[in-house]
Amino acid sequence: MAARIEPVSGHYMHLEIEGRPHRVYFEEAGEGIPLVCLHTAGADGRQYRAILNDPEITRHFRVIAYDMPWHGKSSPPAGWQEEDYALTSRAYVNQVLAVCEALDLDRPVVMGCSIGGRIVLHLAEEYADRFRALIGLQSSAHVDPYYDLDWLHRPDVHGEVCAAVVSGLVAPASPEADRWETLWHYCQGGPGIFKGDLHFYKIDGDIRDRLHRIDPARCPIHLLTGEYDYSCAPEDTAEVARGIGGGVEPVTMKDMGHFPMSENPDAFRRYLLPVLDAIRARG
Repeated sequence: MAARIEPVSGHYMHLEIEGRPHRVYFEEAGEGIPLVCLHTAGADGRQYRAILNDPEITRHFRVIAYDMPWHGKSSPPAGWQEEDYALTSRAYVNQVLAVCEALDLDRPVVMGCSIGGRIVLHLAEEYADRFRALIGLQSSAHVDPYYDLDWLHRPDVHGEVCAAVVSGLVAPASPEADRWETLWHYCQGGPGIFKGDLHFYKIDGDIRDRLHRIDPARCPIHLLTGEYDYSCAPEDTAEVARGIGGGVEPVTMKDMGHFPMSENPDAFRRYLLPVLDAIRARG
């Protein structure tokens, strides 16, 4: 039997991020409005595999899912062995801007989940005019640490612990195969990378005192949150909407947890497609 080849292309791009050369891997599919997809902490762009293969989406959108530096197929920059990785708000914002500029994207839509759902709030505050729309999945303004992050970077602990930590964030209704593929991504993360991403999520990325600066009239913001998530509950996303002060209607997604696009892609698309249709209608 002949193999079925997915309509997804993978590429490496060479670019500078904050003055350092990087080799970043990304996958893309489709044509039309650029849709840049940001993965969760400690994972990589494979989380968007279903979006990349959805013809209803790729008919109108050029879907781009890149692996952040230090993640997936994107190696760390030269000299990484001399530093401890800790993601900051400024570094993350500059990274997204650098990728969009390197690919020459004209007012892309950016969709991010978890840490990606947090950074879209930072982008909305600082760079709203550069984007057509922003989509936050599991978007919160802040989360208090609920376990010791040092658990995630010990020489006697490997990636299965990272998968175990997030396993409770996957909704019980999510299909078994998608659940375990999502957790497999966490088993494969580099040493200390999940911990370094959570430095942004739990410490540096707190944006509570700046939500009021976000103006959805400059750049529409869509917030979609799975109901089964103690790391970012629907109430946390509702708090973001209240902090913005109007123009944002958070949506709670049934039967989904912290990784909607990866853990239950069929259910997720029912919520995503109307958002993408609205973005297209605005032009």
